[in-house]
Amino acid sequence: MTDPRPDAPLRIVVADDQATIREGLVLMLDLLPDIQVVGAAADGEQAIAQVAEHRPDAILLDLHMPVLDGLEVTRRLAVSHPEVAIVVLTTYANDTSVLDTLRAGARAYLTKNADRRHIARTLHSAADGLTVLDPRVQEMLLSATSATSAGSRAAAVAEPVLTDGLTAREGEILTLMARGSSNSEIAAMLFLSANTVKTHINRIFAKTGSRDRVAAIRYAQRHGLE
Repeated sequence: MTDPRPDAPLRIVVADDQATIREGLVLMLDLLPDIQVVGAAADGEQAIAQVAEHRPDAILLDLHMPVLDGLEVTRRLAVSHPEVAIVVLTTYANDTSVLDTLRAGARAYLTKNADRRHIARTLHSAADGLTVLDPRVQEMLLSATSATSAGSRAAAVAEPVLTDGLTAREGEILTLMARGSSNSEIAAMLFLSANTVKTHINRIFAKTGSRDRVAAIRYAQRHGLE
């Protein structure tokens, strides 16, 4: 179990199929006083087993691995161990893999040119519930999101009018909810942490008088937020 002391080091598992990279990461991170590497894995199945055995605070996960790839590992861990922060570390930075991984439940996405301090900061931030993206990855996602938003604006006849004190951000999140997006998908699309999305949704429930997500979606449909 995780050490409850506030000064306890962050407990992590490292998963990478390349032995030199895996062993290098373990050695490099274990030298930091605020990081404790409690397990290492060479494939996706081992990664899941290591998390189940050690119950770390976070896992540093390669996206492309044998047996189970990082995306499938992320999906399974998000269900079986949602308390474990998933930080993807990979040489690949295309927008499809980023979005897929974030939608599956990863909290952060770094490329392998990140130094150990950057990796350590990202692991701590992810364990605190924040979403962290490599600057190059974020730039690509912003470009993809801008293109999508431009297309949506061109197709829209009129902007919906927000009621009951909803802010523009709350209206945006409610619209995505009505379109069937999950909390993790909303977080990825808007570059927010999962906790921030939950906070906005709770405010949406309160302002619209909705008891649950279904009621909020009905509210959105009645007010043209879809």
